[in-house]
Amino acid sequence: MGFHVKHLLLLFLSALLLVGRGGSSRNLETQVVLDSSFLQKFVDPLPDMPRIQTYSFKNGAPVSNPLEIGMFKKKWKFHRDLPETLVFAFGTTAEAATVPGPTIEALRGTPSVVTWDNRLPRHHILPWDATIPSALPTRRNTGIPTVVHLHGGIHGPENDGHAMAWFTSRFRETGPTWTNRTYLYPSLQHPGNLWYHDHAMGLTRVNILAGLFGAYVVRDPAVEDALGLPSGPEFDRHLVIFDRSFRKDGSIFMNATGNNPSIHPQWQPEYFGEAIIVNGKAWPYLEVRRRSYRFRIINSSNARFFRLSLTGGLSFVHIGSDSAYLPRPITSSRFLLAPSEIADVVVDFSATDSDVSILTNDAPYPYPTGDQADPKGNGVVMKFAISGEAAEEASKVWQESPLPARLVASPAAIEREAVATRYVAMYEYESKEGEPTHLYLNGKSFDAPATETPSAGTTEVWNVINLTEDNHPMHVHLGLFVALEQIELVDADQFKKCMQKRNDAVGCRLAEHAVGSRIPVPAYETGWKNVFKMRPGCLTRMLVRFSLLNSDNQPYPFDAAAEPGYAYHCHILDHEDNVMMRPLKIVMSSRSLGGLEESEAPQYGYMSDRENSGFDLLQEFVFVFLGYGESDDVKHRLPQIRVNKEDGDDAAL
Repeated sequence: MGFHVKHLLLLFLSALLLVGRGGSSRNLETQVVLDSSFLQKFVDPLPDMPRIQTYSFKNGAPVSNPLEIGMFKKKWKFHRDLPETLVFAFGTTAEAATVPGPTIEALRGTPSVVTWDNRLPRHHILPWDATIPSALPTRRNTGIPTVVHLHGGIHGPENDGHAMAWFTSRFRETGPTWTNRTYLYPSLQHPGNLWYHDHAMGLTRVNILAGLFGAYVVRDPAVEDALGLPSGPEFDRHLVIFDRSFRKDGSIFMNATGNNPSIHPQWQPEYFGEAIIVNGKAWPYLEVRRRSYRFRIINSSNARFFRLSLTGGLSFVHIGSDSAYLPRPITSSRFLLAPSEIADVVVDFSATDSDVSILTNDAPYPYPTGDQADPKGNGVVMKFAISGEAAEEASKVWQESPLPARLVASPAAIEREAVATRYVAMYEYESKEGEPTHLYLNGKSFDAPATETPSAGTTEVWNVINLTEDNHPMHVHLGLFVALEQIELVDADQFKKCMQKRNDAVGCRLAEHAVGSRIPVPAYETGWKNVFKMRPGCLTRMLVRFSLLNSDNQPYPFDAAAEPGYAYHCHILDHEDNVMMRPLKIVMSSRSLGGLEESEAPQYGYMSDRENSGFDLLQEFVFVFLGYGESDDVKHRLPQIRVNKEDGDDAAL
């Protein structure tokens, strides 16, 4: 089939999906877009999303509690004065589904077993563009492709939500790297905050925009209870922040015309909504007492950065960043949160005499050189209504349980331990009219063979060079990293021209250009992260770790080298989809195989035999707890992971 025929076919498929709501895209465009400034602020209480656990207790011991979580089309009320909105939502049932989805709570050391069930309709509620690399079913009417990525999770690649491991409703059709219906998350990683969201190729931005995301927590009472942090449903809350625009009929507005319609009929380089949503409500309020609260803040926006601060003289005490605790508390008066980043903070409302504190945002959009936030609109996030005793009396109560001086210790970031140095360049390509057409990492698309091939159980230095005008939050699947430093490039235009020709940082003499001002990494972001903001015109140096934090760089207890591998990408969803994402392929070296020769190493992945009797199957371990029988279909859908019992305690689960 020739290129033009393929192109026309893709356009035709795209057009079919544009009419998914029963009318043409033109009819959608003629509906009036709501001026969100007319929505009264602080009239809806902040929801607390349903909490579901991946574990239960049997005879006093934790056991896996398998979950089935569906994706449903339903109506959701974003504001008191806004008509109900069609959304896609996660939930155990359609009636229980929410936006964001339920908060999933896992227990460290107890495997989590989740079946993600696609119950979505045949047509999307939003326009999407099949001229960018996309998950495209080969048969009509099989449904909307989705796949779920547990962001920040440390697990085997078959459970990572690979972009091409998509599946449609009832698994009628699956992508080329699809492996299993049920995902196994070992829950062996450090305690902290994660989130789950759609990750289908070319559809992530629209599926998340429609509502497919939610919070996830790994708890470790043995470590966390001793910290004395605010706890319980009232004092330990998630704030999942995002932006949306609406039509007057309540439907989500997304422009159906691209910035380069002759190239990409629908794709736009960034999506920005007028209304700021927290936990599914536009500009909500939360009644709080004059005491400390813990807020796990997730930026689930497509492209909007939030630079957050509190009125009333209140500050944030940072206790974690992304999925890991910080070694010690860090105080800030404001902080910048990129799309997909997580800030774990404590706020002491007894530190103000005011009865109100407003959570505000002053980040330009696009960040950092775009429009200024509107202090009466998208510059407002939510309100805290403070009640109770006077500030002096309330502070005395909390002084009985002060924040600890030390939190959770993590391995030091020792650069000399790195076994390799890599260079990652960020490019944006434009049309003759100067409009963005696509974005690449290292000048390559996602389907080009992997060039980043680290060995499990090692650390590497990654030099990320941002040659664009945007700040790009880069997310590395599986790996954790510490940002070492950011350095401004001098004679950046000259260096960029060389890179566009050669794509060779060393050959283009990066060392001679990376001599500008050094921008310090904010103290609250100096811990181990999985997302970091790549400043434009800068070199960002990171130490990337491919092992569990608490493992002394020991190999993973699963086959990280299995197919379909992992990925790293910009987490501005519109950039990721087109297609600022590259494969990440882990290599199982002799070190990562526990010192065994390859011929002696345990065989991982999908197995039809029971040889190598010295190894246990983690899957069988899980099934002992779950009570599944030999003939259960689910058994054959779970990843099979072996652990060598002869390696001693370090290899035990």
